[in-house]
Amino acid sequence: MSHVACGIDIGGSGVKGALVALDTGQFVGERVRIQTPRPSTPEAVAQVCRQIIDRLGVGSDVPVGITFPAPIVHGTVRFMANLDKSWEGINVDELMTRLLGRRSYALNDADAAGLAEIAYGAAQGMAGTVIVTTLGTGIGSAVIVDGTLVPNTELGHLEIDGHDAETRASSGQRTLHDMSWKKWAKRLQRYYSHVEMLFSPDLFVVGGGVSKKHEKFLPLLRLRTPIVPAALLNTAGIVGAAWRAFRVG
Repeated sequence: MSHVACGIDIGGSGVKGALVALDTGQFVGERVRIQTPRPSTPEAVAQVCRQIIDRLGVGSDVPVGITFPAPIVHGTVRFMANLDKSWEGINVDELMTRLLGRRSYALNDADAAGLAEIAYGAAQGMAGTVIVTTLGTGIGSAVIVDGTLVPNTELGHLEIDGHDAETRASSGQRTLHDMSWKKWAKRLQRYYSHVEMLFSPDLFVVGGGVSKKHEKFLPLLRLRTPIVPAALLNTAGIVGAAWRAFRVG
């Protein structure tokens, strides 16, 4: 089992987990999903993670990586928007290691997706600066430089033209305001041009559910930087968490 790890992806509506074969980035067996408990306190969510591990039959020697919809700084949640506020100040690594009975490693969900795309996906083997963005209700981001993650970037919260970027350019805003692909692409153009100016990256990778329809909007963007759709789609969080747990464990 030395080349298998477990990834768990904690979200506001569901907690998903799977075993991952680290040579391929593919799931080993089924993916398990359990609804996020209400209230989503640390102990309640940890118990759901325990249920997932038990259902998957994860061995005690298998490392576990866990993603959160929040910045994770040295294992600790600094602030929380999508789960119970009691998470703030909690050291997730310590909590999960204690309650799951095995060494566990937490990271931000967008960071996990970025690592998965570098290890197995659209940016595999890419040198230089890669910026992975996830377009959903908000805009998540991961910045990877020569294979090394710069953790907890929040590029969806850049202020552009007096607005929090994700309140203008997220996929959620496109849906909320029933924007055409062309109109939304103009907002994406403004966003990615600004990020490009700040970072001069070598590659943009665009993830999130809307990336399945990338042909409707990515060709409308005019950037110096190549921009491509993510390859791992909704498996990226689990795969990236498992990969990181194996590498740091």
